[in-house]
Amino acid sequence: MKRAQQGFTLIELMIVVAIIGILAAIAIPAYQDYTKRAHVGEGLQLAAGSKTAIAEYYASNGVWPTSNASAGIASAVDIKGNAVVSVSVGASGVVTVEYNEKVASGAQLAITPTAASGSITWACDASGSAMSTKWLPSNCR
Repeated sequence: MKRAQQGFTLIELMIVVAIIGILAAIAIPAYQDYTKRAHVGEGLQLAAGSKTAIAEYYASNGVWPTSNASAGIASAVDIKGNAVVSVSVGASGVVTVEYNEKVASGAQLAITPTAASGSITWACDASGSAMSTKWLPSNCR
């Protein structure tokens, strides 16, 4: 006598739910780190114009600008984005990108210029703020 299949058993359904739960437990934290890295990257893109202005100022004057105005760029609070509160130029041409809660409240990334042999190199530093190093792009680690 043939018996028609009646569907899934409770055990089979529980196994599927457990597998989905395990995958979600792994995927959600990875996705959150991914979005934070994307927001940090936004700040680096907004700072790119400041870096160009600082390099031009240094090439013309032989010293680093000390403010957004001396570098010839918009004020710090006018340079903002989805996750960026401000981009400011400080002493020695250091560009500081300040992030909002989409990265972490109080998170800052300092980009420091160094002139050597006719070129300028840039170094990232997130120490002393709420920025985690795992959110930094690979060229800043």
